[in-house]
Amino acid sequence: MDEEQIEKIMRVLSDWNPLGERAVSIDDLDGYRTEAIDMIFHFSMSHTFNNTLNIVRAILNEAFNLSLSKDECAEPSRKILEIIRNK
Repeated sequence: MDEEQIEKIMRVLSDWNPLGERAVSIDDLDGYRTEAIDMIFHFSMSHTFNNTLNIVRAILNEAFNLSLSKDECAEPSRKILEIIRNK
């Protein structure tokens, strides 16, 4: 897996920080590394915006028991899709 791509996606997720203040209470968060890797794995199957949006939303909601909406995930998903496409 492309380490540079992982780091870029981690940066997008960290800048967005969907967990908010809860992020400091999660011991194994590791800058959203696991979630970035999961996203890259799923993106390898499809690079469309709607698929990216669904993947980002599903992974974060499942990993952290969140209820992020599609609207909340739209901008970070666009940034992540751009990283994936420019591999």
